[in-house]
Amino acid sequence: MRKVIGTLLAIALVTGVALVANRPGPAGAQGGGTIEATVTYAGAPVVEKLKVNKDTEKCGTEASIEKVVVGANKGLANAVVSVPGAKGAPKAVKTTVDQHGCKFVPHVTAMTPGELDLKNSDDILHNIHTYSTEKFEKPEMIKLTCDVHSWMLGWVAVMPNPFFGVTGGDGTAKIENVPPGKYTVEAWHETLGKQTKEVEVKAGQATKVAIEMKK
Repeated sequence: MRKVIGTLLAIALVTGVALVANRPGPAGAQGGGTIEATVTYAGAPVVEKLKVNKDTEKCGTEASIEKVVVGANKGLANAVVSVPGAKGAPKAVKTTVDQHGCKFVPHVTAMTPGELDLKNSDDILHNIHTYSTEKFEKPEMIKLTCDVHSWMLGWVAVMPNPFFGVTGGDGTAKIENVPPGKYTVEAWHETLGKQTKEVEVKAGQATKVAIEMKK
């Protein structure tokens, strides 16, 4: 059974809610290299349609639940690419999730342990659950839902270091200032799971890595 750890009530006209106090740290690694990742998926997009019968002035009459978003050249969106083994003094990477159009925007975001800004641009009632076991204090994948609007779904990836990125519509993500060395790069997707790839990062150079997600 999924355990709901945090529950927040987002009331109309709320502009922001901070979850857990932010703990800034030193800047990231200097003199590192860049990882240019491309995440692809050979399968078809997965989009579920749901009729909406409440708050239609803000939510519309139909909701699209995009579980797998595939763009040009099979690029996979909303994949979290990270280098969990990279060492170095972490810096605080703060992020914001907005409730807009009865969706969590962005659908997937990533941060280091600390503070999440949660906004409500809809100016209607949202009853938000965060399925967190660590309360944003330690690395984990956190699911976001809304009791008022059952189709709303989002993810917040709390990462152990600042060496991560989330792929856009073209399936690419860039991770900068990675300390030189050999690493295992991970790509995580909410529906397709996780894939890894071995890479070597050299100072001042860009390393390209291609990761194909599978069913």
